[in-house]
Amino acid sequence: MRPGVIKCSCEKCELRSLFFTHVSLNELTDICEIKEERSYSKGEVIIQEGEKIQEFLYMKEGLIKLSRKIDGERDQILSFSKPFDFVSIFSVFSSEYYKYSVTAVEDTVVCILDLNVVKKHAQENAMFTMDLMSRISGATDKIIIDNLTVKRKNLKGRVAHVLLYFANHIYDKNEFELPVSRREIAEYIGMTTENVIRTLSEFRKDKIIKIYGKDIQIADMKRLQDISEFG
Repeated sequence: MRPGVIKCSCEKCELRSLFFTHVSLNELTDICEIKEERSYSKGEVIIQEGEKIQEFLYMKEGLIKLSRKIDGERDQILSFSKPFDFVSIFSVFSSEYYKYSVTAVEDTVVCILDLNVVKKHAQENAMFTMDLMSRISGATDKIIIDNLTVKRKNLKGRVAHVLLYFANHIYDKNEFELPVSRREIAEYIGMTTENVIRTLSEFRKDKIIKIYGKDIQIADMKRLQDISEFG
């Protein structure tokens, strides 16, 4: 077994509460007995675009980004995901190779299942398959809605949207360490790094946010929400 990988028991297994409701206890035990946990440090690639799909992964702890290469070199970040999102779910039933990369934005723990076992249960258990399809549909909807929401905003609205996303949906507080670089924000919102830096500086000058190195404090939530909503 490779370093950073540990076996998991079925006791208190998150899989049942996630979407394996319709899997019997014996089936769940079979799945959990072969489940492994793998740890990744911030910046490590979990899934590389173009790699052959051989495992079924979901994130237990941490934060990741989903991205694709544009023109063979530039990254376009499609989405950020938090624990219990299924990071390998989009290509796993439709392609032999991953069509995107998944990278740890924070130290992250990923659970790995044998893909053949998951497919076997999908073939034999219709309700299990429906649970899978529901999870895939929900994850796809999230990416589409997030991208459409960002694209309808101007530059300041897009940057405000990202700050509010981390404050409200990831950390649930107004002060946090920004887990991504200015360049990564630019890759996500479709703007240049220079535009992101300038906008953050303007937010600070207008006393909307305070910046302490990597830490961000939202000083005026109402104004930031207005910029995000109407920008």
